[in-house]
Amino acid sequence: MSSTRLQGRVAIVTGAAQGIGAAYARALAAAGASVCVADVLDCDAVVKDIRAAGGAAIAVHCDVTRAASARDMVAATLAAFGQLDILVNNAGLFASLALKRFTDIDSEEWDKVMAVNVRGVFECTKAAAAAMKARGYGKVINIASGTVFKGSPMLLHYVTSKGAVVAMSRCLARELGADGIRVNTLAPGLVMSEGVQANPDWQGAIASNNIASRAIQREARPEDMVGTLLYLASAESDFVTGQVLVVDGGSVMH
Repeated sequence: MSSTRLQGRVAIVTGAAQGIGAAYARALAAAGASVCVADVLDCDAVVKDIRAAGGAAIAVHCDVTRAASARDMVAATLAAFGQLDILVNNAGLFASLALKRFTDIDSEEWDKVMAVNVRGVFECTKAAAAAMKARGYGKVINIASGTVFKGSPMLLHYVTSKGAVVAMSRCLARELGADGIRVNTLAPGLVMSEGVQANPDWQGAIASNNIASRAIQREARPEDMVGTLLYLASAESDFVTGQVLVVDGGSVMH
């Protein structure tokens, strides 16, 4: 492995079968952490990559909207590695969503986005908290979005859900601080993951205009997110909690 920055730490990454989540899982493992790669999709390829590089990882099927599934994910992690130090709440609905006016979003789609993007963070953090409290230490990293600070149109359910994640993270930071658990939020801009590249709504002028709004005017790749993730996961950020770090090349500045 390329680093020992997180040696002896154990991490869970949800939504880690592909895209940015897979990049997070690989980066944590490369930094020395043992990783539970969790998703409703097959995670075996990511686990195979991590193990081939000399790391430790397990694959766990997890539906983050179900409390029992979140608890089973944590139990599997503890059974495999004996502890839990880092939770990356990455699972979310975005890349598959079509851009549309809020009046065209039906209630079923609204509820599905809220269930995964908001309740999923709640269920997984709730499931992980006891194991972190037992050690008197933990890092919860919630993935939001730079759209929260832009008020981006045509994705009201998604932007609202990520605004809720920012608010939840601040409340959790207050509740869990005395237990040695830090809760922070990483807010990416538009990242050209496999899912985003496959969605025609994010091609052409939409993507070009997004890039033009940045101080660093290029596409964002999943790998651009991992430096901030590792900072928030490591001891270097032990006195940082309740914060939002936007990683978007300078499109949002706050």
